[in-house]
Amino acid sequence: MTASLDEKEILARCNARREGTLMQTLNIEFVRVDKESITAKMPVNASVYQPDGVLHGGATAALLETVGSVAVFVFKDTADLMVRGIELSINHLKGVRSGSIYATAKAVHLGRTTQLWEIKVTDDNDALISVGKLTTLTLQKKV
Repeated sequence: MTASLDEKEILARCNARREGTLMQTLNIEFVRVDKESITAKMPVNASVYQPDGVLHGGATAALLETVGSVAVFVFKDTADLMVRGIELSINHLKGVRSGSIYATAKAVHLGRTTQLWEIKVTDDNDALISVGKLTTLTLQKKV
């Protein structure tokens, strides 16, 4: 996708896929892309809190899987392929109560059928919040 499009076009296409999805529910927005990574932003507020008022790890997991899965579409030719996350692991390092978090996915391996992504999550002050790995699977779309 990145070969013929500029950053604004790529981000617009990624964000256009939000309607009616978990991305819309969690207010996930793609905010930056370069030649080797893509970043999405998610606000931290009551809609993503644990009962004690801190960011829920499941919401962070949803952000990681979202940015990693969309990264496949950006960095690999997927016109006739479907993408699925098949394994996700996360280490949560710091709690967040407000502001936004940013997940940046960078490819570790871009294979024909499997891809491995390293995804780092930071806060508004660029402090490391979580680190994750996502394995994605690409298969031919069923007709």
